[in-house]
Amino acid sequence: MKEIPVTAATIDHIDVQVAGPGARFVPATLAVARRTILKFLRTPAIIVLGTIQGAMFLLIFRYVFGGAINAGGLPYVDFLVPGFVTTGVLFGGMAGATGTAEDVESGLFDRLRSLPMPRGAAVAGRVVADTTMLAWSLLLTTGIGFAVGFRLHAGVASAVAAFGLCVVFGFAFCWLFITLGLMAGNAQAAQSAAFLVFPLTFVSSAYVPVRTMPGWMRGFADHQPITVMVDATRALTEGGAARALLGHSATYYVTGSLLWSAALVAVFAPLAVLRYRRG
Repeated sequence: MKEIPVTAATIDHIDVQVAGPGARFVPATLAVARRTILKFLRTPAIIVLGTIQGAMFLLIFRYVFGGAINAGGLPYVDFLVPGFVTTGVLFGGMAGATGTAEDVESGLFDRLRSLPMPRGAAVAGRVVADTTMLAWSLLLTTGIGFAVGFRLHAGVASAVAAFGLCVVFGFAFCWLFITLGLMAGNAQAAQSAAFLVFPLTFVSSAYVPVRTMPGWMRGFADHQPITVMVDATRALTEGGAARALLGHSATYYVTGSLLWSAALVAVFAPLAVLRYRRG
């Protein structure tokens, strides 16, 4: 099949190669992702300030609140860091909502819609870029966690699996935040809408054991996606001590977290593409 080059000077001089049916989605998605990643790299202050902000919150929880919290058999730093790394996907995703709204305001998506490329590729490209940057942010946060005393108790292979799982969580939540960004209309509204997800990090097992919460709150905390995802990461990195604290095996939590991730993608990916098509 002959390739038809579609040059898009309006997309920061990125060429989108549109191949035959069934093949053009991937190059178009990667072109949009590359454009977004280059935008991040041209404004390194976003990455640096985000890293500093994350480090500050981790230090506050580790050294200010840590001495007052009983993690139930785990050193608080070992309890905290898996939760903090996992909830980092929400902090990173919030920036994605704002960035998407900025792209809408600047007219980028209008220009992309005028190109002969699959409609879903523009949104998928943004998700790929945001997930890539999120993985980098999670890596930095993990490094800071080790610097403040976090240690593995279940082997390197399990730790790598936990990190990969967090990237999967990030990919799933990126669809949610990009949907919010497309629907918000402007960056300020997108930031406010994304912030509504923030309380989920506190009403979860990320920073304190759920058993310490009031009964009415515990019912919600036990069954919301962040708790399941955090517990999956904690079970993979902390081994037997975490599983004794949590009450179930790592397989139980990993399966539950993957089901939640699949549900988020199944709901918000179609919504994001539909909203993009409508303009």
